[in-house]
Amino acid sequence: MCVVFTRAEAQEHPDRVVQAGVPQGKITSESFRDSRLFPGTRRDYSVYVPAQYKADEPAALMVFMDGSGYANPKSSFRVPIVFDNLIHQKAMPVTIALFVNPGTVAGTAPGAKDRSNRSFEYDSMGDRYANFLVDELLPVALKGLNVSSDPGKRAVCGISSSGICAFTVAWEKPDQFGKVLSHIGSFTNIRGGWEYPGLVRKTKEKPKAIKVYLQDGREDLNNLHGNWPLGNQDLAAALQFAGYKYKLEMTAGGHSGQFGGELLPDALKWLWDDKAESTNIPIVETKPAWEPHSDAVPKEGTPKGTVEQMPEWESKIFAGTIRDWSVYVPAQYKSDKPAALMVFQDGEGMKNVNGRWRVPTVFDNLIARGDMPPTIAVFINPGHEKDKPRQNGRHSNRSFEYDGLGDRYVRFLLEEIIPEVRKKYSISDDPEMHAIGGSSSGAICAFTAAWERTDFFRKVYSSVGSFTNLRGGNVYPSLVRKTEPKPIRVYMADTSGDVDNAFGSWPWANQQMASALKYAGYDVRFDWAEGYAHNADFGGAKFPEAMKWLWRKETHTPVLDTKGDLGGDLTLLNLLIRGESWDVVADGIGFADALCADKAGSLYFCDMKAPSVVRIATDGTRKEICRESVSGLEFNPDGSLLYGCQGAKNRVISIDPNSGEVQVVAVGVKPNDLAVTGDGFILITETGAQQVTRIDPKTGEVKAVDTGISKPNGIALSPDGGTLAVSDYGGTHTWTFRVNAGGVLDAKMPTMPMRLPIDPKGDFKFNEPPPYIQNSKGDGMAVDKVGRYYVTSELGVQIFDPTGRPCGLLPKVDRDQPLTTCILAGTDYSTLYIAHGTKIYRRKLTVEKPKT
Repeated sequence: MCVVFTRAEAQEHPDRVVQAGVPQGKITSESFRDSRLFPGTRRDYSVYVPAQYKADEPAALMVFMDGSGYANPKSSFRVPIVFDNLIHQKAMPVTIALFVNPGTVAGTAPGAKDRSNRSFEYDSMGDRYANFLVDELLPVALKGLNVSSDPGKRAVCGISSSGICAFTVAWEKPDQFGKVLSHIGSFTNIRGGWEYPGLVRKTKEKPKAIKVYLQDGREDLNNLHGNWPLGNQDLAAALQFAGYKYKLEMTAGGHSGQFGGELLPDALKWLWDDKAESTNIPIVETKPAWEPHSDAVPKEGTPKGTVEQMPEWESKIFAGTIRDWSVYVPAQYKSDKPAALMVFQDGEGMKNVNGRWRVPTVFDNLIARGDMPPTIAVFINPGHEKDKPRQNGRHSNRSFEYDGLGDRYVRFLLEEIIPEVRKKYSISDDPEMHAIGGSSSGAICAFTAAWERTDFFRKVYSSVGSFTNLRGGNVYPSLVRKTEPKPIRVYMADTSGDVDNAFGSWPWANQQMASALKYAGYDVRFDWAEGYAHNADFGGAKFPEAMKWLWRKETHTPVLDTKGDLGGDLTLLNLLIRGESWDVVADGIGFADALCADKAGSLYFCDMKAPSVVRIATDGTRKEICRESVSGLEFNPDGSLLYGCQGAKNRVISIDPNSGEVQVVAVGVKPNDLAVTGDGFILITETGAQQVTRIDPKTGEVKAVDTGISKPNGIALSPDGGTLAVSDYGGTHTWTFRVNAGGVLDAKMPTMPMRLPIDPKGDFKFNEPPPYIQNSKGDGMAVDKVGRYYVTSELGVQIFDPTGRPCGLLPKVDRDQPLTTCILAGTDYSTLYIAHGTKIYRRKLTVEKPKT
């Protein structure tokens, strides 16, 4: 994220002011252009050498990303001044500082703008930036200087996106950097940084040799990428659990360097003091006196429903497992009036009228009073492997069924259990009348069921939900923020005394989840209390109120608050128009592909099976242009010709959009999709050959301009023509290139991380990410007028901002149909069209960047 290096106006720390008699170090500045890991980038850097440096004594080292902001003596941090003072006081060792800025890809094509590489470098997980520092920049920047190789004498620092970058560098290379200083660090889902708390917890048996200082403001950002205060506190809890030496400072303020700058002298003293104590945030469990809610107590005169024990069930989806289950039928049930439905995981405990939940009693009272509709409840236990003896009464398949993501459990309900219930009872077909709930792992299971199948479940009850890394569930807050909001109402309850273990912090995970749901405009209620523990006491006491809220009749109107978005953020919430959804533009198509638009905004597409190239004008009139099958279409620069890909015929053709005349442009190629540069060169993807190929339409000359992408597929140019994006059907990223004159490509980088589908047959392992399929099926793509990239994929349309940061996902309309390409068309190019199997859909968007 971008950050403001404001000048602090609060009381000055004396170590932030130039002091008389203190020797001052020297700063030299250079630029670096020769990166192999970030090809085509240029960056400025400067090196501070303290006055006390001696060439025969190895100095300590501290690297600052976003370096110019840290080096500026008039900004928040004033690092050279602080270093001068602290080194003079011997409060820190003699330390050389390297201030390095993020890279920029300079535009070279006419009219092309420079492109910032900051987010790709700083927000990405993995060792690319760490390798850049160690292998490429440090040998050049520190040439001739005697710097210690001891990681305990080497630190790395950053702010916002460079704050998480600092942590990533040390995390990936603790043998090089042993100290981390992060200011308002972006431990969020800009590019996957939400994963760190889970990764840190897994190192408890062998923590990495790094010391970490975290500073964040209590009013820091809450936006499409995540909640900064919660992200930093979640990471701090993980560091504490795993036994790291760390310090957390939650200050006043928001997303700026003001308070981090004020605290910098003290932060450096702590960081360089080997005896400094860590933060310790205790987790306090309590056992308040418990009394049942008045609606959880039987009332005289209230009709009582019945609970019927159902025959033991052997599952097909969870083969080899058996389970007990039962059905509650309210006294008010009438077979000619379909009832509502609510499914409870861990059903045995939920139906116990002497326990904490007492669902039958609560339902009796609320239904009788009209606070909820007559509702059939299904109490279902987890499965147990029928050939295994039970241990302590536990169900052996519980975690696998409940904690795993994907649609396996909800398919079990919809294909096996619900049909059995329907055989005896009349249940409403309205998904708004279907709810699902549970506690702990049963709670995340309930959310997963509704998340996967909103066509059936629209209401979720969660108490002490396990939105942690038991089997990958800690991804949910990030998914919620960057997925088109779903029509789900969610009740949540948790407490500060909930469990903190190797899989995560339940209190922080639930706060993260509630924050994400609220940001995305969901109908959500989150009840919170101090103390308690991982049990049913608080959730059970709140259960009747939760049911009244969940089943209330009022319609929810989303309240969207995007004030946490910074200037470059392009949140999905501002792109979507409330009330707008997908409309069918054309159906009955054999196979839809090759969408493009002309200068008037008319849509062109190909029915590849007909075959036929068709134009749909902005007024809806439809005309066949020619009888050809093409997998990609694009206009030449003046709009007089269409170019088309014909891989089956090993050629690229041109089509006159008025007469339909077809001519051959180039042969001997296997094109999949194409783009046309501002100077008229055709760039095609050849998926089988794993290459991008340039065609000169004037001469027919064909030349490979890139190789190595596993299955290059979709291809599109930025609005200024300076950046080319290429999707990878067989990989995990969409790649970007700089476009130079003559269609020459360089500066190749995997800047857009694609969201990956979960393998429905995969193994959900403890404390591991879900079993993602390692190819996104990235297909055809489009670019809007402010520079967003729209990439079709197995999951839907994935949207990225101009720097490659994921903005969000529009899920497929029909999960059973292929999604092959998309385009922005219409009179203002603000309508998104998608080719979706046998149909073409459209959806109006707010493409223009919101004013800030």
